[in-house]
Amino acid sequence: MAIEGLSINLATVRQQYDMRQAVEACLKQDIVAIAPWRDQVHKIGLAEAARIVADNKLKVTGLCRGGMFPAASAEGRAAAIDDNKRAIDEAAALNADCLVLVVGGLPEGSKDIVQAREMVADGIAAILPHARSAGIPLAIEPLHPMYAADRACVNTLEQALDICDLLGEGIGVAIDVYHVWWDPKLHEQIARAGAGGRILAHHICDWLVPTADLLLDRGMMGDGVIDLKRIRAEIEKAGFFGLQEVEIFSENNWWKRPGEEVLATCVERFRTVC
Repeated sequence: MAIEGLSINLATVRQQYDMRQAVEACLKQDIVAIAPWRDQVHKIGLAEAARIVADNKLKVTGLCRGGMFPAASAEGRAAAIDDNKRAIDEAAALNADCLVLVVGGLPEGSKDIVQAREMVADGIAAILPHARSAGIPLAIEPLHPMYAADRACVNTLEQALDICDLLGEGIGVAIDVYHVWWDPKLHEQIARAGAGGRILAHHICDWLVPTADLLLDRGMMGDGVIDLKRIRAEIEKAGFFGLQEVEIFSENNWWKRPGEEVLATCVERFRTVC
């Protein structure tokens, strides 16, 4: 029987498997929903990735990732827009629920975060017509402020939703608990996102204490301090009942374990602590 309500972001087992192998391992655990990364798709080819999804009747809860809009030159910003349009086409070929946007940080040599955020809004506005035409919602994923300089200058759900309100239909948010659990406005902003129909994805893992590496030491659900059940309840109260997507980067722990152990633990923790 397929496991209802659970998706595996394939970054969780990226060191153990390529996309084809990851799908096979997921199916053995009765997991029928995934979220691949573009490099994983490119490695086996988009046509083959789409075939694997279709032949196995998989649900793709998102494609990771688009974004990275700010750049120091007009040419750099244009290149980012072109790449995001390609990402939209890839998401459409995979019948993904959304394209996740990690929006990008400060351009090289810049200290102007306000301008970087303007570049993000302008970049999303430039690709939004293409996304609407392709039927692919764009999901802004706000990242923890520790990533503001290099990965994402949109750091709170409130900031992401302000961009959504500015740009209109076809855009929403990916709520990743790792990045937003600390936010004192989180619950009111979840309600705001739900009222606008803006919640497109719900990513789960845990925040370890201590955290050894701010990028590559995410915890398995239940091993850290995030109140996963409370956040899930707030998201469902807001009207989103989509799948919870496990996304764990764990260089010195879970990426070193056998893939089948990782996936089995994801299933067990999803059932018990999420």
